[in-house]
Order: sequence, then structure tokens, then C-alpha cells
Amino acid sequence: MEIVVEHRAQACVVRIIGNVDGLTADTLLSELQARVGEGHVRLVGDLSAMKYTSSAGLRALLAVLRDARSGGGDLRLAAVPAPVLKILELSGFTSILKVFGDIDGAVASYSA
Repeated sequence: MEIVVEHRAQACVVRIIGNVDGLTADTLLSELQARVGEGHVRLVGDLSAMKYTSSAGLRALLAVLRDARSGGGDLRLAAVPAPVLKILELSGFTSILKVFGDIDGAVASYSA
């Protein structure tokens, strides 16, 4: 797994590349919590290059969502590939996370 961070005016975009599983979820959690700790509570998870997430990855996203919301922000997901979206839907995550078709739409949603 690789993580690329891009700071935009309205949000911090975090691109997650590869698989998130029991071996990589802690790295993802640490990276995202570091952004929240720096005050970047408006996060967009760019999942366009994510291949798979396990329950460990879902737990990491949920933990960061709680942290961001407690700081007055949110975690929104964008460009989610169909296999990953199916996992999010089956686990009920699409009812607690906002999912957007593209990154620009997710970023723009913060200014609405």
C-alpha cells in the first residue's frame, strides 16, 4: 500500500494505492490520524487506486471518521472502484460515509 497526500484549499486529499488489510491498516490509520492531528479535519479519501480493503481497513476508516468529526470535519470517499464499493455497501459503510464519483466533487462538497 502507498499513500499520497495532497493539500487543497477546501480539503486534504489522501490517495490510497493498493490493498488495505491487516498488515497495512495501521499504517493507513497512523497517516490519516497524523493529518487530523495537524488540523486537517476535512479529508477526502481518493480510493481510485485501492484494490481491496479488509475489515481492518474499514476499522481504520471508521476511527479516522470519528476523529475528523469530533474536530468539526469529516471523511468523504471518492472514486471508489466497484469491488471496494461493494465491500463498503455490504458492511453498511455507505450509510455513514459520504461517497462521491470523483475527487473534485468530494472536495467541492466541503464548500457547500
